[in-house]
Amino acid sequence: MSDTPSWLAFGERAAYLPEADALVLADVHVGRDAASDVALPLGERADLVERLDALLAEFEPATVVVAGDLLHVHGTVPDGVRGTVDAIETAVRGADATFRVVRGNHDAMLDSVGIDAEDAVVLPDGTAIWHGHDDPPVDAERYVVGHEHPAVEIEGTRHPCFLYGPRQHEGSDVVVLPAFTRLAPGTLVNGLRRDDSLSSMLSDPDGFRPVVVSEGETLAFPALGDLRGLL
Repeated sequence: MSDTPSWLAFGERAAYLPEADALVLADVHVGRDAASDVALPLGERADLVERLDALLAEFEPATVVVAGDLLHVHGTVPDGVRGTVDAIETAVRGADATFRVVRGNHDAMLDSVGIDAEDAVVLPDGTAIWHGHDDPPVDAERYVVGHEHPAVEIEGTRHPCFLYGPRQHEGSDVVVLPAFTRLAPGTLVNGLRRDDSLSSMLSDPDGFRPVVVSEGETLAFPALGDLRGLL
C-alpha cells in the first residue's frame, strides 16, 4: 500500500522489518492478568505464547525485539510471571531467533525474571526501537515505539491499531505499535490532539495514520488530522 511504510510489514499487534529480519512487539505487560478483573479464556501465558508462535511461523525472524513493558509489575512479582516470561523466551529461542528487550516504564523488575534489558535497540536497517515514554535516546533513520497502546473506534467498535507517521520526528518516520497484550483497552486516537498523548513522539498526532490489521487484512486510514471529521 502506498500509504504505509515500505520498510515494514504489519502483523497481528506486531511489526516485521524485512531488511533487519526482525519482529517487533511492545507492551506485553506480563502480570497484568493478576492485577485485572478481566481474564483471558486461555489464560495470559497461553494467549501470549500462542499468538507469538503464530507470528514466528508467519515471519520467521532472526531477531525478536520487545519495545518496552514486557512486564506489568509493581513492588512484587506475581506468581506465574517468571514462568510466562520464560515461556515467551523459550518460544523465541525455539524459532532460532535472538530475543532482545527494551526497558519500558513498567520494567523496573526485569532483573527479577532474568531479563537483561537495553535502553534502545538499533537494527541493521537503521531503525531505532525504544519504548517511547521519553525522548529518543539515539538519532535514527526511523523509529518504532510502543507505550501509547493506540486504538481506533470504527462504527462503534474499538480496534487496536498502529500509528504511522511519515517524517514526523525531525524528518524521520515513526511507527507506534499497538499493545501486544489483549488486556489493555487501548488509548482511543480518534480525538487525539496536540499534547494529549502519553508519548513524546506523538506530541503532534495530526500527521499519523491509523493502520488496523484484521483477519489478515491491512487497513490504512487517513491521517488523524483528516480523520476526525470522518469517524
